[in-house]
Amino acid sequence: MKKVLTIAGSDCSGGAGIQADLKTFSAFGTFGMSVVTSIVAENTFRVIEIQDTRADMVEKQLIAIFEDIVPDAIKIGMLPNKEIMQTVAKFLKENKEEARNIVIDPVMYAKNGCALMDVENIDTLIETIVPLADVLTPNIPEAEHLASMKIENEDDVKEACIKIHKMGCKNILIKGGHSSGNEACDILYDGIRFHKFCTQKIDTKNTHGTGCTYSSAIAANLAKGENIVNALEISKEYITDAIKYSLDIGKGHGPTNHFHQFFRNA
Repeated sequence: MKKVLTIAGSDCSGGAGIQADLKTFSAFGTFGMSVVTSIVAENTFRVIEIQDTRADMVEKQLIAIFEDIVPDAIKIGMLPNKEIMQTVAKFLKENKEEARNIVIDPVMYAKNGCALMDVENIDTLIETIVPLADVLTPNIPEAEHLASMKIENEDDVKEACIKIHKMGCKNILIKGGHSSGNEACDILYDGIRFHKFCTQKIDTKNTHGTGCTYSSAIAANLAKGENIVNALEISKEYITDAIKYSLDIGKGHGPTNHFHQFFRNA
């Protein structure tokens, strides 16, 4: 069985963060492990409080994983402060022979708009974390922060891809769920060519945890040996169905259905 590690924040409501990541890993038949970077008291409509894990405890969790069960892929999500970013980057660089298939979802905001990372830390994110990525998966607002530009159309997306790729990631995927129109088109840039992945947009408010779930699906498929394009095609289909059959629970944005292949919300 392939093993996949998530380095991310915890969502006690179960829809996003490491809880979503672990569910996604299981949905793809992989063994999930986690390093908790922050405890987020949140639900489907608000974030109550955030308490970051000590940087040394993040490091000790990483040591515990790598000395025993080395992951075949790593998904990185919420890194709330500079100290944790630097700790994670240092550890992965020191273990670069074993740290492979790294998918980074540069989480900046919760679904309700609450900041999960101080944007003042974006320079540290760019300098220490982005170059580690085999695949970087920002949504449009996150890509705008990273590229320091406004994204309004496909040409802007491609320009932002080129700018962000120069920061050191191997592949950059800008997700199009925030764009206008009837299609959700994601654009991948590998430094040479662009690849476009489109599906029909689904009219639902229940999209809590989509970014976490999508990036985790990519990591799980890379762990299973898929190339980047195949991993994205499989993951795009998975997240689209997870949204299509999302769960109408909670007072706000309900979660996606990580196990839609087993049960579907009628």
